[in-house]
Formats: sequence, structure tokens, C-alpha cells
Amino acid sequence: MSHRFLTIGLWTILAASTAIPAMAEPVFNRIASFPVISNLPKDSDLSQVTSSEIITASEDGKTLVYSDSPNGAIGFIDITEAGKPQPLGQLKLDGEPTSVAAVGANVLAAVNTSKDKANPSGRLDVVELASRKVIATCDLGGQPDSVAISPDKTFAAIAIENERDEELNDGEIPQLPSGNLKIISLKDGAPDCATAKTVELTGLSEVAPEDAEPEFVSINRENQIAVTLQENNHIAIIDAASGKITNHFSAGTVDLDKIDVEKDGALKFDGSAKGVLREPDTIKWLDNNRVIVANEGDYKGGSRSFTIFTKDGKVAYESGASLEHKIAEAGHYPDKRNKKGVELEGAEVGKFGDTNYLFVASERASIVGVYKDTGAEPEFVQLLPSGIAPEGVLAIPSRNLLVTANEADLIKDGGVRSHVMIYELKDQKPNYPQIVSTMKDDGTPLGWGALSGLVADLKEAGKLYAVSDSFYSAAPSIFTIDANQSPAKITKALVVKRGGQPAQKLDLEGITTDGDGGFWLANEGDQAKLVPHAILNVNGKGEIKKEIALPEELLPNQVRFGLEGITRVGEGDDATLWMAIQREWKDDEKGFVKLLNYNIKDKSWTAVSYPLDNIGAGWVGLSEITAHDGQLYIVERDNQIGDKAANKRLYRVALEGLKPAKIGEKLPVVEKVLAHDFIDDLKSANGYISEKLEGFAIDVDGNGYAVTDNDGVDDSSGETLFFGIGKVQATN
Repeated sequence: MSHRFLTIGLWTILAASTAIPAMAEPVFNRIASFPVISNLPKDSDLSQVTSSEIITASEDGKTLVYSDSPNGAIGFIDITEAGKPQPLGQLKLDGEPTSVAAVGANVLAAVNTSKDKANPSGRLDVVELASRKVIATCDLGGQPDSVAISPDKTFAAIAIENERDEELNDGEIPQLPSGNLKIISLKDGAPDCATAKTVELTGLSEVAPEDAEPEFVSINRENQIAVTLQENNHIAIIDAASGKITNHFSAGTVDLDKIDVEKDGALKFDGSAKGVLREPDTIKWLDNNRVIVANEGDYKGGSRSFTIFTKDGKVAYESGASLEHKIAEAGHYPDKRNKKGVELEGAEVGKFGDTNYLFVASERASIVGVYKDTGAEPEFVQLLPSGIAPEGVLAIPSRNLLVTANEADLIKDGGVRSHVMIYELKDQKPNYPQIVSTMKDDGTPLGWGALSGLVADLKEAGKLYAVSDSFYSAAPSIFTIDANQSPAKITKALVVKRGGQPAQKLDLEGITTDGDGGFWLANEGDQAKLVPHAILNVNGKGEIKKEIALPEELLPNQVRFGLEGITRVGEGDDATLWMAIQREWKDDEKGFVKLLNYNIKDKSWTAVSYPLDNIGAGWVGLSEITAHDGQLYIVERDNQIGDKAANKRLYRVALEGLKPAKIGEKLPVVEKVLAHDFIDDLKSANGYISEKLEGFAIDVDGNGYAVTDNDGVDDSSGETLFFGIGKVQATN
């Protein structure tokens, strides 16, 4: 069996025909991703859960420090060379670190030491950056949640949340003891514990006034402290010198229109919600008069927005669902966790040159919105992909850097680990998103995600069609993509229908044209869910005209991993369909999977055997099959993520001489030739390598395109990579 390379000219991240402007606007692009497990000691159990939540930087901007709550530690990262972050290890603390803030030569770490929710306690540890050792500590008398340092470095403010028990009384407040705010003087970067002032925050809010739950603090250049009381839906302004509350106000409510309100396996932005409590989380001063708050809406749920207030409580700007719409256009909308929408949780402000930027992070969509502060309505700039559940956002203007700390670690589910991600501002083209949708005529986003198969249009270069898999079970769709734009644009969604209604029991994993204005679709079966292994023929209106089950001879050996791609060879009555089975079925030799062939005219089924590569960890299977110029191009991949990913490859099999055997007979083994390795393409956005390279197509000009499946933003960062690989030509 020969494994020879096919020469393919690499493109840029999208089509080479896309012109790059002579002078691009300054934008942020991700330049590095740091897996938090890199900071664990060499002899550690790498299966333990770690996290990066709140993050800070040394004064020279060369060392990052983050809180790792589940691991009971704070971690350190060397970003002297920002594009190549290096591990500096971790420092275990006696308790649960909840926040960190650098000042002078030290880092202040807030540590929760509570016995339980009814008996809160905590400390403020002083960690020397040079030695990475605790050199002092202050008792805080409660459970801390947020630490901020004054711009003049004369004091620290700590929100003592004394958080509610979400398992008690359905999480309803009041749940005493109440939280408060601590103010502690600093000298040379070290707190003077004896100067600690306690600011009581009870009696202020309309919601549970006896149980204040302060969430986040920020300090302006006039030494005024802004603090959010998230569950109380309230904001307070405190004069640091006196410890007096100078103003406080309700965060109020927001009316939301054109939002998705159902967790139903379909993206439909036709709902509304009136009078939703904002419930602000992160707060940051924009200047000495205005604050921006990210309205997570975590308590009662669903506010979806960010708001700019003046410090006297007036709303200067309300985003409503506008950022959520942009997130949906980028394929990051989290339908499975839909009750609360995208949950905007993190926020940051940073002045880069003459421009004041705002950054708003979505916990559930795993993405960051970037805006310019205009003094009035912020100007949207871009979306930045993040790891799963960004919690901390940090601007380092002195180095033109932005950093996110991403909380989720999915090791227990075999998923991606927590990452710290680094972005740089400079004159460049944004490298994300790589594919977006248009707004519909009614002003709502054309929602999409979980793209699992690709095919090219028969006539127009750069025009492609994709299908979504079973994640969107209530709206299985065929998407039209214009890949001649940068980013590529989803211009239309065609719902696959049976009897005039969205078809049920579908898991569409492959698509090809039928030569008559319609499509053939590959449906991956699942016996446990009564989903059949089948191929379907739909017309140009998306109506299913034929449903063809796999032959009875195959079904006794079926497993969960079935059809993953389909392609058509030939025209009219002489056409046949080739399909890729993802993994070995019970009658396959280990390391070999079937390529099925269906003769449309005589309705006969035959097959060949395809040899899988045996490299790396995990399992290996097939994700796509595409016919082009006398070859079958097949995407073979492992199920690994990040540094463990070894096999994300395109192989070709010559159609000439390919003679499939009848089902049940000994299947001939095909000879495959390596055509392209996708690893570098999947690294191009400087994140971790995605597991699911799912779709591949070759257009009428011979250009190849590939797409990853973002799993509908379920236990996924939501990123979809869509890229071209240039001309696909078989050579000897």
C-alpha cells in the first residue's frame, strides 16, 4: 500500500482570491493558547480538574497570574514572548482562590476558606511574584469573590459575597449572612490589615435588601468604588477614603425582542421577554463618570445584555440583544442552554493608543465582543473566539495584548481543558470568524451551527452547501455558503421537510448534489434513538422524495457510528452514490471501515474496505467523502483535541479499477494516497486543534474547502473553522 503526497497549494485562511487591503484597521487576533494543565507538576495526575478564572498581569505585563479554584492554586505564565507562553508552575493555597490582582512586586489572592455556605470565611494572601511564595495574609471575615486595586495603588477593595447555596430553597435569597465590601490600605504593594474598613451593603436593594451579595468591584481614578450586587440587581458607588456609600441604584430591567426563548433543537429568534432583571456581574469604569456592566442574569435568568450607566444611575447605553445576534451570526449561539441566552459575564476596559476599547465576554457562547468607546453608543469592532466559558478578561495596553481566562475543564467528559488565550492588537485582517450568516429580512439572525457535511455547487465556483447534524433536531437544514467572501457567508437555510414539517429522526452527516436541483443526504443512524441508517433524496425545496435504508444484510452488524459522508459519481441513470461509514462495524476487521456504493438505477448495494491509519491516541474514523476528477477524497480523523491530535488527513482513492463486492462477500481493500494534512490549517487560528474536522468539498474550479463541526456549542467553544486549501490535483 503506497502513501504518497498530493501537491496542494496552500491558501490563506480563506480563498486566495480575497484581496487584502493595503492598510488594514487595527484589530485583535489570537496569537496563542495556553492549556492550564501545563502548569501542573510533572508527577501530577493530569486527569484532575484545573481551571483559569480571574487573571491579572505583573506591572511589566510579562507574567500572567490566574486563579485556579478547583485545584486550590494560583498559576503563573511567562508571556515575555506573548506568542509562545511558557509555564511557570503553580502555588497551592490553603483554600479556594477566587480572584487575583497584581500590585507592585506582589499579587493579592482572595481565598475562600468557608466550611460551608452558612459559615463563610476567607483570607487575602500576599504572594511575592519573584519567589512565588505567600509573604503575608489578612483575615477577611467572609467569602471573597472579587479584588480590585486602586489606580494609585493606595488601597484594595474586596467584594465579600458570602454566596447563596443554590441547592437550598431553590437558591432563593435571602440566605444570611449578608455580604459586604472590604477596603484595605496598601503600602509598597502590601496590605495593612489593621486599616481594613467594612462597608455594609444591606438595606439598599429592592431584591432581598437584608442579604447583599456583592459580586464584582472596580475603582476609578477618583478613588470611587463601584460594586455590583448581582442577585440583588443593584449597583453601589462608595467613596474609598470615607467608606461612605455616595450613591446606589437598581440595575433595572431590560425588554428583549427577537430572541430565542425555547430549548428545542431549533434556532428561532422570534421570541421576546419583558421586564427582565439585568442582574449585573462584572463592572468596570469607562472613565470617572461611567461604568459598563455585563448582565449575566444568572439568578432569575436571561438578561443577555450589557449596559453603560453613569454613576448617578442613568442608563447611557443598553445593548439589548444586539451582541447576542452577532454571536448567533457567528454560529456560537448555545441553544441547549437557552433559557439564559449567551450570559454576558466578563467585561474589561483598556485604552490602546487613543482608543478606549470595551470587551464583553459570553460565558455560554465562549466568545468576546470588542467595541470602541465613543462616549455614546459603542462601536462594534469584532468577535474573538475564546476557550470554553471565559471568566476573566484582561487588557494589557502597554503590550497591545488582551488575555482571556477560560473556566471550563471538560476532562471528566473526555473534552478540552481549561485554557488561557492571548490576543494582539495590530494592523491586520481579523482571522476569526471564518464563516458567518446574514441577517434575515425580519431583522433576526440566520442561526446555524454543527456543520457536518459539505458539497460544492455544480456551476458556481465558491458556492457550497452544508448540512447540520442532529443537534438541531427540530430544524435539520441545508445551508448555502458563499465562500468567495471573507469571512465566508451563509446566505440561506433550507429546512429538510417530511410531509410539510421539519423532518424528525435525522442526523445529517453528509450531502451531495443529485444533478437535478436537489440533494442526496446521508443520515447517521442510532438504534437506541430509533434513528435509521439511511440515505435521503430531497428536492430543491427541501422536501424528502426518497428514503432508502441500508440493506438488510448490513444491519445485524450495525453500531452507533454510521454514515458520515456521501458523494455522487456519474450522471443521470448511470450515477452511483459512495458513502463513508465512520468506524468499524461488527463484521469489519479492526482498523478497516466500509465505503458503501449504491447504484441508483438497479438499487444494488456493494462495498469496499478502507484501511485506517494506526497513529496517535483514541479512535480513528472517516468524516467525509467527495468525488472529484476520477478520485474519491476521504477525510480521515482521530477523536483527539489539542496537542493529542495526530490524524486530521485527506486521502484519495482512485475510482479507476475500483470494483466493490457484494455485501457479505470478502471486500477488496482500497489503496489510499495521502493528499493533505489538515493539522496546520487547524492551528491557523492559534487555538487548540478541534476534534471534529467534518466537511470537505471541491468546487467547480477545483478548489478544496473544509469545515469543522462546533457541536452546537454544547461542551464546545463554539468555534467553527472554515478554510480553503487551494487547488486539488492528483499527481503521481
